[in-house]
Amino acid sequence: MLDLLITGGLVLDGAGNPGQYLSVGVRDGEIDVLRGDVSDVEAARTIDATGKVVCPGFIDVHAHSGLVILEQPEHMPKVHQGVTTEVIGIDGNSYAPFKNPLDLDRMIRINAGLDGDPELPGRWGSVTEYLDMFDRKVAVNIAYIVGNSPLRVGAMGWDMKAASRKEMDAQKALLREAMAEGAFGISTGLDYPPGSYADTDELVELSTEAAKLGGFYHTHVRYRLGDGYLDPFREAIEIGRRSGIPIHLTHMARRNAYPGGLARIFELVETARDDGMDVTFDCYPYPDGGTRLLVLFPGWVHDGGPEKIVQRLASKEVRERLRKEVGVFNLSWDDMWVTYFKHPRNKRYEGKTIGALAEMRKQHPVDALCDLLVDEDLQVSFRDASADSRAIPDLVTHELYMVGSDALLIGDFPPPSGYGCFPVILSDIVREERKLSLQDAIRKMTSYPALRVGIPDRGLIKDGFKADLVVFDADEIRAHATVQRPKELSTGVEYVIVNGTVVIDQGRHTGALPGRALKRGG
Repeated sequence: MLDLLITGGLVLDGAGNPGQYLSVGVRDGEIDVLRGDVSDVEAARTIDATGKVVCPGFIDVHAHSGLVILEQPEHMPKVHQGVTTEVIGIDGNSYAPFKNPLDLDRMIRINAGLDGDPELPGRWGSVTEYLDMFDRKVAVNIAYIVGNSPLRVGAMGWDMKAASRKEMDAQKALLREAMAEGAFGISTGLDYPPGSYADTDELVELSTEAAKLGGFYHTHVRYRLGDGYLDPFREAIEIGRRSGIPIHLTHMARRNAYPGGLARIFELVETARDDGMDVTFDCYPYPDGGTRLLVLFPGWVHDGGPEKIVQRLASKEVRERLRKEVGVFNLSWDDMWVTYFKHPRNKRYEGKTIGALAEMRKQHPVDALCDLLVDEDLQVSFRDASADSRAIPDLVTHELYMVGSDALLIGDFPPPSGYGCFPVILSDIVREERKLSLQDAIRKMTSYPALRVGIPDRGLIKDGFKADLVVFDADEIRAHATVQRPKELSTGVEYVIVNGTVVIDQGRHTGALPGRALKRGG
């Protein structure tokens, strides 16, 4: 007897094949594809998907949910989009391993503007202990990649310096341990200290070690490097070429501040692919992104960790220097909106531009930011419209593209991608603009990211695969999140099944928490 039977729907298997009208059974958390008459098949529950699409659950290859989901395990913004697996640990800013519990607290503090500072159900030290926090305790599956920041911190602290041979060996030992405990690869965020203190040679050495273990390199490139246009991607490709590791360029976009177009970035990536490199990329399908406010400050401000940051931001001499140095993204203060304040006295700044914030406080923008960061214990984030919206369809339809939301889920005014990333592709780019076929869009959300990460039994509707499934209305699915109302849930996803358990039932969350902590080789 089946636990669940889905009938009548157009089944898109996730491999990019045309749809077929099949029935999909679920037994003991695994898929059983059924052809022909199923009237005699017994099932504990049957879902009639007539007029709907049935496909594998969506995989987000760039998720900022590594802390937030522990406080809000139902994961409403993502599950309502059809997401069943999230890749966390991205941007080099992951939360294990930390042998010293104070360093975990420091990492949470310094990265709060990206991942939040929620109430957590406990603390951990190792990757195993961290993954145990998610297993069967959250609504979606979690796949972890280890950031180079905890590797650096564990081996050499928070200082802005080059790694010695001993420190390099210690980083590699921590990396091996993390991957042995289930990490799928290594991530970097080369605008985020302390991981950004690593030079190219250091990253090549770490990547070589990860490649030996079957991992991949997931990178937020060093956007301030060289010409700030092609040079950041050239460094990433050099790391892949020298180490032999597969390269994934995350939230790759044609940014408004860049001096050139998207075609030259594509040419760089495609040439690397044609030369035999394994290279892919993602980006979010919105012009708006967001990150921690601290990213605006140069690396020397972060030297020594969060305690030193607070001291420097309070210094008159440091502020005088920062007034000359901050503004490296070539954006005006009126192009950036601040969010995520914990003190009621600062809530009036939610959704305001930095220019408006400075005017409200009668301060220079740098002084206003320094004061707020000190007052808010560094946690503030901001949103900006830095990506060129005209380039989004070209990115999404590119053969090397897969979907990564880069979704901040904190503050009152996060970027809208956290609530609408997957549906906006299916509604706008597929249904309305017809720039991508539905089956190829589904492949970019399912089997393609599963292959990239190294998840062997998800991403396809195939006998024996894990039963992560979505049933949605292709004519009605839509994202409602906007920059003015970024926290509106998407609609059109009627059922979401995670590991055989129904999490979204007729458009409503059941409260079920069947997500698993996925592990490399597991």
